[in-house]
Amino acid sequence: MEIIARTASFVKETLAGAESGHDWWHILRVWNNTKLILETESADRLVCELAALLHDIADSKFHGGDESIGPRIAGEFLTKEGVDTAVVEHVQQIILNMSFKASLGEVTFDSPELHIVRDADRLDAIGAIGIARAFNYGGYKNREIYNPEIPAQQNLSKEAYKNTTAPTINHFYEKLLLLKNKMHTEAARGIAAERHQYMEGFLQQFYAEWDGKA
Repeated sequence: MEIIARTASFVKETLAGAESGHDWWHILRVWNNTKLILETESADRLVCELAALLHDIADSKFHGGDESIGPRIAGEFLTKEGVDTAVVEHVQQIILNMSFKASLGEVTFDSPELHIVRDADRLDAIGAIGIARAFNYGGYKNREIYNPEIPAQQNLSKEAYKNTTAPTINHFYEKLLLLKNKMHTEAARGIAAERHQYMEGFLQQFYAEWDGKA
């Protein structure tokens, strides 16, 4: 489909030089995850693929917390490309509501397409790649790897989550280890179970090395 190819080119060009946990390669992995889930889920494929490609076109964490800029840029691009208004609006709603922090506030939109793309994105936040992304972002923000004097916080509000400066290890307990049970699709749940187990093994090894026991 030509619009998919043009959107991929637009995203790849726009995200050149982006933080490597939210760059084109992240988009490509989420896009591939989306297509994998679509093999067993019924949904509007065009909406899913466009949302997967555009979901991080302007991540709010890199734009002063502005959650409107991503949907706006995506909408402007798709409208210019002549995409149907209903599709554009659906993609914008997915982008606005799919992040983990969005789930900590009031979610006013839901659709099978949102479930698929959100699952695809969450899969890229766990497992080996999820671990790599977490520490890459922690380094980008100059955060500590771990500080046993700073405990992980449970049940963070949306604002508290957005403003946290906690060590990267805390992020496992505040988000990553929670994602397995937040998957909607059967395909994502199966993949998430294996990736979750990998993260648990990593943490066991990490603490053993930290304490000089391994």
